[in-house]
Amino acid sequence: MKEYKRETGQEELQKLLNDEVNQILRANLYEVGLSEKELKRLRIRKRELRDALNQCGIGDLAAKEYVKNVLEDILVKKYKYGEKEWNSIIPFENRKELSPVDKFDILLYCYEKEYGPDAFDLFMKENHIMDRISAEYSGYVISEEMLDDIFFERAWLLSANDKKKIVIQRLYSGYRGLGVIDELRDLKIDGISGGVSGKEGQHNSVWLFYHGVMIHLAFLSFGSERELERVCMNIYRYGNPGQLSKAKGYIVNEMKDHSRVVVVRPPFSESFAFFVRKFGTIEKRSLEELLPDDGKEVVIDILKWIIKGCQIAAVTGAQGSGKTTLLMGLIAYIHPSFTLRIQEMAFELHLRDIYPDRNILSFRETDTISGQEGLDIQKKTDGTVNILGEVATIEVAAYLIQMSQVGSLFTLFTHHAKTTDSLVKYMRNSLLSSGIFRDEKIAREQVVESIRFDIHMEKDINGHRYIERISEIVPDDSEKGYELHNIIVFENGKYSRVDFFSEQTVYEMKKRMTQEERKKFCEKYHLPL
Repeated sequence: MKEYKRETGQEELQKLLNDEVNQILRANLYEVGLSEKELKRLRIRKRELRDALNQCGIGDLAAKEYVKNVLEDILVKKYKYGEKEWNSIIPFENRKELSPVDKFDILLYCYEKEYGPDAFDLFMKENHIMDRISAEYSGYVISEEMLDDIFFERAWLLSANDKKKIVIQRLYSGYRGLGVIDELRDLKIDGISGGVSGKEGQHNSVWLFYHGVMIHLAFLSFGSERELERVCMNIYRYGNPGQLSKAKGYIVNEMKDHSRVVVVRPPFSESFAFFVRKFGTIEKRSLEELLPDDGKEVVIDILKWIIKGCQIAAVTGAQGSGKTTLLMGLIAYIHPSFTLRIQEMAFELHLRDIYPDRNILSFRETDTISGQEGLDIQKKTDGTVNILGEVATIEVAAYLIQMSQVGSLFTLFTHHAKTTDSLVKYMRNSLLSSGIFRDEKIAREQVVESIRFDIHMEKDINGHRYIERISEIVPDDSEKGYELHNIIVFENGKYSRVDFFSEQTVYEMKKRMTQEERKKFCEKYHLPL
């Protein structure tokens, strides 16, 4: 085997580690003359290592730690690496020689050691980074200069063990991990993407989604197009979704921790790129947590009765405005006896993780099963409530309207519409385009009789998410075919109720409530039983 110098660089070390790992996997255990007990132990170790190598880099943190421990054993136990060698790989003792990536790795390690998964959040808050970048730059950019300032403001003392852990993470990230984003992806963030900026030949294209704001980490670079491609070709592999080929051009999948990942490649896109979205780290969050502004009690109460009254509602808004997270919170108000059936493009809601004791089954589109086919099957699975993660195609939109009239008790869905009028037009046009209706007026009537509420989410330039309005769609005989009643509005940083449900909607809601719910509803709003 090739001899490696102790002072070898990162790439050479990664080759060494790759050779050593392959040697472990290829070793013929029967040639060594071990006892049956030892053979069994080593066979198990080989199987565990092979499994961990396949699962690390796709959101499996246990597999990642297993591989890192193997790499550490190779360097420490076999090659006798110590503090001197860690210093030769990353110049810990000479701050002026540290690269931006070195500094960030050290900062992140120290924060993670103290705060765990909240490390990046505390890094941002303790260093007042949002204040710095909004005041100093035209866009949200953490520059190399800013990183330098933060790094030299901090004076952590690193032990030999700390240095070892930082180096092992660096070697792992380039060997089997996700490069410069590897550790960041595992922390509590909204999302992260790469390959989405810069001229040809520039590779500092890491963008992080934090509290609703997209921030460019300008100091982080993939180093080469080959490294960006390696990360893209690895990050989507969970569950074997197929090959990211030139013919396919893109893949939408989930990771082991339920993050959504989208990967694109040329010729479909101008460069390799990936987009990871993390949905509240799949934890149950109440509406009180999601809606912190003044007057939240008013909006939460209205939302609660919309759900308990089994009304068909759309959660609308731009990407990143919080539609999916709000939808998760609304599920808490659906009667526990109701069965839930979810249709998504890729698994994002993961409601069984949040509500493990409820009757919930999710479906998603595949290369051979369309969203419409999935919805058709759902009708035969004893579903009481249908939830559509996103209405993104004409076929699904048309099917939603049909299903709302003859299928489940009620439906909740998300859509990217900016206004209620645009939502109604999209649904109407979907019915016409699918050939279900030919008359524009009749198609519109079907829509306004089906969808009762539009819960519209907004996100301001600072990433603050809120419900801009809750509007009731009330059919009438006007030329437009319906009237909009804003029930809740968000103005001057506060929620206010400006109207109430229409008489017909109140009647429909009361009819679907339990006797106890109906009594509370009527007492709250002084309505006759």
